[in-house]
Amino acid sequence: MTSYASLCDDFGVSTYVHSKLEMPTARETVLHFFEAIQKAFPKMTDFEKRTEEEYLLEEDRDAGSYRWASLDKRRLCSGFVNPPSLEDADAHNERILELAPFHLDLSGMQTESMDVLYYFDFLYQGNHDEVVAEALATGTPLEGLAQMPAARVLHYQPNLMMSLDDACQLQCRLSVETRTTAYQVRTGNYSESPISVYFTVRQFWGKQPFKTYTESYHNQRRVLDELVNSYLIPNVINPLAKTISAK
Repeated sequence: MTSYASLCDDFGVSTYVHSKLEMPTARETVLHFFEAIQKAFPKMTDFEKRTEEEYLLEEDRDAGSYRWASLDKRRLCSGFVNPPSLEDADAHNERILELAPFHLDLSGMQTESMDVLYYFDFLYQGNHDEVVAEALATGTPLEGLAQMPAARVLHYQPNLMMSLDDACQLQCRLSVETRTTAYQVRTGNYSESPISVYFTVRQFWGKQPFKTYTESYHNQRRVLDELVNSYLIPNVINPLAKTISAK
């Protein structure tokens, strides 16, 4: 399998459980949940309350590779940035999915969907939208428009969502996020920031064939690997990396 981290500047694996009902917010419940996570991963020591309804626990970001987990009003989230291996990311995400039903009373009945996501970040100091258009629009009907004389691309963020089964219960989504502003294009004053490529596999709950979150996670990760290796890397990741490198 391709080493995803070698293809970009930063790579991450994240999981998001979306709830139909509000998550528990009682002080004791929240603390017990994050303490249980910390027992499993002792280096997760940085805890903060970001808003009245959002809590975050993570490892030291300065290390470059770190685990994180968060809880907000309607979501349970976890992830591993630059994991040493996909197995390490799996161990982290699966453990949190195992703890959640016991500490948060999270059940299938209240679950709307679960996302498993890969993201690839490419640091670039220049017009993000222009470089993405050059990498992904070349050879398409949009190429001529993007290359009009004296014109500058201000917004090009491809987004594609697809169903992977007849019932539309399993879906995938590709999205590219750029961070260039019109002011930067006008002045030519660019700061180095990431171009992000997100690829998500979403499982809607209720009619899914899986009994637990971890079972669904395994299937979604399998589908992610198949699609990323077969389609995303040759058609999006490699062309984007090549175009940035040529700049």
